Amino acid sequence: MTQPAQLRTETLALAVIAALVLWRLSIAALVPVTQDEAYYFDWAQQLAWGYFDHPPGVAVLGLTTWLEPGSAVMARLGGLGAGLITLLVLASLYRHCGFTRYEVALALVVVGTTLPALIGGVITTPDTALALGWALALHESERALAGERRRWLTAGAAIGLGLLGKYTMVLIGPIVLWALLRHDWRALRTPWPYLGAAVALIVFAPHLLWNAQHDWLTMRFQLGHGLATDMGTLAATQLSPPEPLSSGERVASVAEYVATQLGLWGALLVVIGRKVVSVDATTRRSMLGEMTPPARSLLVAATLFPLAFFGVIARFSSVEANWPAMALLTAAPLLVRWVGDCWRWVLGAAVANVLIVSIYAVQATTGLMPLPEGFKRLGRETHGFAELAAVVTTLDAPVFADRYQTTAMLRFYTHNQAITQWPGLTRPSEYLRGETAPRVALDTIKPPLWIVARAAQLPPQPGLHCTMKRAVTACPPGSAPTAPCPQPLQVWHLHWCDTKR
Repeated sequence: MTQPAQLRTETLALAVIAALVLWRLSIAALVPVTQDEAYYFDWAQQLAWGYFDHPPGVAVLGLTTWLEPGSAVMARLGGLGAGLITLLVLASLYRHCGFTRYEVALALVVVGTTLPALIGGVITTPDTALALGWALALHESERALAGERRRWLTAGAAIGLGLLGKYTMVLIGPIVLWALLRHDWRALRTPWPYLGAAVALIVFAPHLLWNAQHDWLTMRFQLGHGLATDMGTLAATQLSPPEPLSSGERVASVAEYVATQLGLWGALLVVIGRKVVSVDATTRRSMLGEMTPPARSLLVAATLFPLAFFGVIARFSSVEANWPAMALLTAAPLLVRWVGDCWRWVLGAAVANVLIVSIYAVQATTGLMPLPEGFKRLGRETHGFAELAAVVTTLDAPVFADRYQTTAMLRFYTHNQAITQWPGLTRPSEYLRGETAPRVALDTIKPPLWIVARAAQLPPQPGLHCTMKRAVTACPPGSAPTAPCPQPLQVWHLHWCDTKR
């Protein structure tokens, strides 16, 4: 009689994962590709060990764009697959940490329905690769701390892979070291932790070598240095240091950071708030005491350290909401254990989050309901570019774009025609290196040419006379097809540039 019951609990987590994957697939098929996604997918056309903005992990996830050029869902299959593996790894991690199978299933519900997971589970970004590496590193580290010291090798490999996804993976180092010193410091007398560190370095080494050969391009960009262009080549220039924040601005920055991180829980924040008013020391002890000691250290440190680290950063500069989002992977099971018998509230909040994101995705692509201006970001990110690309394919001269985002979207929908970014109009990008797209050599380029820009008037271009010839508008989804569009969602201007007379 116990075997069927055990089978039901074993399959419960798989059922949750299957439901999450099916929802992600449906939204991936519904929502057109976003601008940054198109940019990353373009990197997959020319694989390298590094790129202007990020390490190569996100480019590898974009290899599925080869299956059907111009298809958002096909391009996203790599990211969806990585998300599926992440959920499976987390399920195994939670079980090894001492959570019951029902708690594992509920933790997967929580981790899969936070706002970053609902959005990032569909949209392919470097965080997709980071989440997979983070989950694998925690899983293998927990096994190594539990006595299988050879697993430090696979933990090191996971850390290296995570670093190839996003540099934020480096924060796993202090977390793992803390757990190691607390629970298996004698392992430091064995070669396994050191070999694991060596494996991490070996996996990450090709990207380091690529950076060394390219003047540390990616690392300097990520560390906040400005980059400028000169005749189509990239040269690093140190930005002037920002003005120090006043004490009031620091408080406001930290308050904004805290509010943003709480907001990532969405409706689940109601469950947290409900529990806060009734928590006591006994509850905290029971929450942590039933886990294995290594798991306790890993989960708590992996939750608190990224939040604290970026909390310190927030005292000096703005922090993007997704930077510490990997903390949610370990916060989810802790929340489930903490709320105890409030599982109905958890499920209700999770369903609410799914409905909110689903309605927003449907609205952004269909325009069935009127939304305030501030809620139209996804529409601007995705809408109208296919139509713009159709116009661009009819132009009778080489085409360039002012922004890397527009360049990426045009290349995605024109199947990577020789369209690239015109230098000097907006911030530089991977396109100006001449690897992913043709390099713009201003001294050899032969006018006439077209430049697609947001601005109706371009700044003076050396040797060229540019005239705006046409505006292409994108109406909000679901609006009546009228010309001109009364309230365009976005407008592009086509500039005809010829030699100065």
